[in-house]
Amino acid sequence: MPTYTETKMKDSAYYKEEITVPETVRFEIDDKIKFSRDNMKLEKKLPGANIVIQKADKKIILFSNKKSRKYKRELYTTLAHIKNMIAGLNKPFLYCLKVCSGHFPMSVKLEGNNLIISNFLGEKIPRRAIILPDVKLTINGDQITVESHNLEAAGQTAANIERATVIRNRDRRIFQDGIYITEKPQ
Repeated sequence: MPTYTETKMKDSAYYKEEITVPETVRFEIDDKIKFSRDNMKLEKKLPGANIVIQKADKKIILFSNKKSRKYKRELYTTLAHIKNMIAGLNKPFLYCLKVCSGHFPMSVKLEGNNLIISNFLGEKIPRRAIILPDVKLTINGDQITVESHNLEAAGQTAANIERATVIRNRDRRIFQDGIYITEKPQ
């Protein structure tokens, strides 16, 4: 049976992953990780000191020196964020929402960085949903399209729109009005 020191010194990096970055994408690593392609730029703050990120030619190497599920989780979460950023530079993320109004005709319009929802369930005061920066919103009849190269911004904007029409203190089986997400990126 190996002693504690033999198992401890077996490998310096317990969890290690590599990502190959496409030739068209430029990146740099400092206190944030920054990706750019043509005129699009994405950046994200790096995780804590538990995960080490290194740049090697057109590869990003992530590793953790400690062996526990917590560090493994952090490593693979960071890996997923980086992969989403690279994928977003190649093709924007698209969310489709549908405006459903059964009782009162609801109108939706865009004002600056807010989506204004008027006459929702006959309410006199319009409801607002915040649209995050770098998100393109298109309204076509009862269809709303949210598009962005940043997955987190697109998803949060779609969630803001859906949450703006939450119905409280009424029977959800009868009052099914609202704006609902119908398609998400895969």
